[in-house]
Amino acid sequence: MILWCQIIVLALIQGITEFLPVSSSAHLILPSQLLGWPDQGLTFDVAVHAGTLLAVVVYFRKELVNLLHSITLWLPGRFQYANKDEQQYSLLAMSLLIATLPAGAFGLWLNDQELFNTRSIFVIATTTLIFGLLLAFADQYIERLPKAKLKSLDSMGLKQAILIGLAQVFALIPGTSRSGATLTAALFLNFNRQAAARFSFLLAIPLITAAGALKTWEWLQLSNSVDWRMLFSGFFISAASAFLCIKGFLALIDRVGLMPFVIYRILLSIVLFIIASSGILPE
Repeated sequence: MILWCQIIVLALIQGITEFLPVSSSAHLILPSQLLGWPDQGLTFDVAVHAGTLLAVVVYFRKELVNLLHSITLWLPGRFQYANKDEQQYSLLAMSLLIATLPAGAFGLWLNDQELFNTRSIFVIATTTLIFGLLLAFADQYIERLPKAKLKSLDSMGLKQAILIGLAQVFALIPGTSRSGATLTAALFLNFNRQAAARFSFLLAIPLITAAGALKTWEWLQLSNSVDWRMLFSGFFISAASAFLCIKGFLALIDRVGLMPFVIYRILLSIVLFIIASSGILPE
């Protein structure tokens, strides 16, 4: 039976790590296996995914309204812009759509592949380290780049969106971090940290929606009873922690950069390698 401490810890982990470049899979595996917690089940997964989705939608509600409005301009007979802002939001909406396609297509195709479903601690530790180092290189690259060459979100085009979307495919491997992969790609494409982070967060919306819909469909196929207290608790905890995480990350990213997250990933990978080699957890 799932415990309340398990609900609180896992909901907090999901809410915080969903948007930080530290990999949620690397964190979720530790408390459940080290403490011997039972699987929380699909109901809980649906609830925490819905919570993180609510958080990012609420935080970017103004941008989403403008994006949805720009999409209506794609309808026949309406393809014209009243001002430059509408044109920029329309291009951003198209870029988000294009960037979503690679991960969505590969995710469906590779859904049954062992590599992408593995919970091996060694795999998670390896990807946590490798993609953490790539994030470090990207952050140092953008730090040394002249400010005149830095791009804002208004400069996002379809070519850049495709490349960021392809980088996001690597996040299908546990330990990579979707946020980390998209941030790394965007930084190497000369986008400033704010632009890279905002695009990464906006890009999370269709992917979390798709993942949540898939989990909801799987859940509906089951006849298990629902613990509504567990569901709503996980939902609200993940939503609140995710919202605060997004707000704090965007407020601090220009001041502290991404190196604190890189250092954290390296330390986490070392811990995971030690655990994997010691045989404490089953591979």
